[in-house]
Amino acid sequence: MSNKRRFTRLAATVAGIALLSTVLSAQAREYSVSTVLSDAFPWGQAAEKWAELVKERSGGRITLRVYPNSQLVSGDQTREFSAMRSGLIDMAVGSTINWSPQVPELNLFSLPFLMPDTKAVDAITGGKAGEMVFKAIESRGVVPLAWGENGFREISNSRKPITKPEDLAGLKIRVVGSPLFQDTFEALGANPTQMSWTDAKPALTTGAVDGQENPLSVFDVARIDQAGQRYLTMWHYMNDPLIFAVNQRVWKTLPKEDQELLRQAAIDAGKWEIELSRQQEAERANTIKARGVEVVELTDAQRQAFIEATRKVHQKWTPRIGAELVKAAREAIEQR
Repeated sequence: MSNKRRFTRLAATVAGIALLSTVLSAQAREYSVSTVLSDAFPWGQAAEKWAELVKERSGGRITLRVYPNSQLVSGDQTREFSAMRSGLIDMAVGSTINWSPQVPELNLFSLPFLMPDTKAVDAITGGKAGEMVFKAIESRGVVPLAWGENGFREISNSRKPITKPEDLAGLKIRVVGSPLFQDTFEALGANPTQMSWTDAKPALTTGAVDGQENPLSVFDVARIDQAGQRYLTMWHYMNDPLIFAVNQRVWKTLPKEDQELLRQAAIDAGKWEIELSRQQEAERANTIKARGVEVVELTDAQRQAFIEATRKVHQKWTPRIGAELVKAAREAIEQR
């Protein structure tokens, strides 16, 4: 074989390797995933599980890099949805509360005492109401893929057990920055105070605020009992589902098979996280009791008193959320 032919073959081989390398590089993709909490909490674990399943099922071709603690929005979790919609964030596992300023329909889950138990939550997310919520999200430039769960939010304080609405009179309660939360606690006679979670724990420790509301996972892992929170009431006043979602423009660039891979991985990660979160709840309650916190579980009659006290909040917010959506949610709960 002549040197010229050898050179031609070698050049063709090198070109082929270069082309293959280019193709493989083009196929290998990395995407950012925002989440508010780290993997010390079920919320963060949901995002990590999603990333794990996607990496495994794509053979390492697709990488989801998780950024916890709202890093991609400088700690401002209420900006997460807007950042994902604009493309600054590729994907997220987000909270209905945090996304509700941009998607008013998500306030459905913050209506006080709407959902009495996890079956009610599942009836909403798994039925017509859940489909309506997903359509509302997609109409705003984000593709929702699956549900997760941050859990029921319970109330704690440093002053006394809370068993009836009157017990909240005058208590300064830290709440998230949502007008619906403001209205709910004002209806119960409390003094709601909006502040970031970064500021909340020091305020609880010094007594600048009397109490707070959060899922048991946050109370437990963040050791809220160390901030003087001696009384905890399990009142299940609202549940905060999580949503696995993707920027719409990113979604449209993906081949159909990758879209399906991402969606199914999100569904599987969500189911895994919901089961984990619910299994841990009873254990967390016992752990919190063992630390000396007085834990109150409301009777049906006691919970009904809170329902009556917050009816006007439902009346005010139903038109803002959407009467048809609220109706669908109520029907799902009744039929569960």
